[in-house]
Amino acid sequence: SPMSILRKIEAGESKTLELKETLPKGDAIAKTVTAFSNTSGGMIIIGVNDKREIVGIDPETDIFELQDRITSMIYDACYPGVNPEISSYTIDDKVLIVIEVYRGNLLPYYIKKAGKHEGVYLRVGATNRKASMENIQELERQRRNISFDQVLNKEIALESLNLDPLREKFEQAGKQFNKTVMRNLKLIGSDQASKQANVQNSSQASDQPGDQTTDYPTNGLLILLGHYYHAQIRCSRFKGTRMDVFLDQKEYTGDLFSQLENTEQFIKNHISLRSEIKTLRRVDQFEIPEEAIRESLVNAVVHRDYANSGRDSKVAVYDDMVNIVSPGGLPSTLTQYDILEGRSEIRNKVIARVFKELNYIEQWGTGIKRIISSCTGYGLREPEIQEKGDFIDVRLYREAAYTHQQNLDTSLTVQESAIVDYLKNTGNRITTETAKSMLGVENRRARDILRGLMDKQVIERAGKGPGTYYTAK
Repeated sequence: SPMSILRKIEAGESKTLELKETLPKGDAIAKTVTAFSNTSGGMIIIGVNDKREIVGIDPETDIFELQDRITSMIYDACYPGVNPEISSYTIDDKVLIVIEVYRGNLLPYYIKKAGKHEGVYLRVGATNRKASMENIQELERQRRNISFDQVLNKEIALESLNLDPLREKFEQAGKQFNKTVMRNLKLIGSDQASKQANVQNSSQASDQPGDQTTDYPTNGLLILLGHYYHAQIRCSRFKGTRMDVFLDQKEYTGDLFSQLENTEQFIKNHISLRSEIKTLRRVDQFEIPEEAIRESLVNAVVHRDYANSGRDSKVAVYDDMVNIVSPGGLPSTLTQYDILEGRSEIRNKVIARVFKELNYIEQWGTGIKRIISSCTGYGLREPEIQEKGDFIDVRLYREAAYTHQQNLDTSLTVQESAIVDYLKNTGNRITTETAKSMLGVENRRARDILRGLMDKQVIERAGKGPGTYYTAK
């Protein structure tokens, strides 16, 4: 609808939106179209200038002829063929052309004349970025629905690995750990498919023993055991609230479980305890709930992108917050709104399954809600969990909510963005009841969040009494 288009324009360019004043040349449009097709889909709106003002396209233009031209331009430039939906909207007597592109199944999409090695683009933030070889391999795995950690690694002999860290964790959880378990969890796999192919090609097929297969470790097993050289966590304690001077710095490598334990300990060493008198005992609690710290770290380890080497997870403790940044944006079909809804899409299927098996993960998709509710339940400012470029950035605030209220800026919290997303995607009104069930919060909290959005001039209230609802401003 024109309303939702206007709202998108006001929000500005993003991972799923590009604004253009006039129709770009073939290559420029093809870059954005392939980037959208390879990432999360998106929309190109033509007729909007840099200041987000609607200027419309030249009124003399024959709209149908233009739409056909765009369709064939995109079809000719991109491979595999992309068929976008093209429509026009008239707003304030000015005509906008909207090109909507969906994420494709035939990944990777590329610019035909640049070829598959040079012509693949990804959408990162509001820009198109040329894909690296590793990105292209990842897109090909996505097309086949195989995660990087399921891939067999034949460079390393299974016998040479020390499985103790993993075995100990399974024993602690009261679970069996043997080759069958490892095979079922895809920690190891054999190369039967290629073996069978060889047997068919060889003349003395009958001489070969049929059931001797070699087991290889998967990338997932190597990552879990810390054999994956760049899977590390870099921790720093900075002075004050900026990155200028650091007071302490540690790098943790080794198996993922010890990385997690060490990092959690690092954070606890650098934040304070707060004492609460409960009945007659004094209970010492950390100023940030342990649940939020642990859950955020587990998320960072389980969902990070291990396929692109040379990128660490980083944990920074400042006076006002703990910041956990892990490589890899949201998986391509997820939005901020989805992660709050509890929709999860797993980037690392092997690692995730092992963590679930060992009870590090309670239920898929509930972690984010728990991080938020444990912090707000403590009276802390609401944590922020955002996609920044191709990283996920989690901020657990150390300060109380009320000190934050005084210096509110216009940036939105995760729960607020979820409501704004809901208004954009699902309809143009929301009630307290809907907000409550969507965010999994109590009535009072839902009203507070909506009131906060009104204070920030993002939504307005309409209707009276039980018929009260809120709309985007």
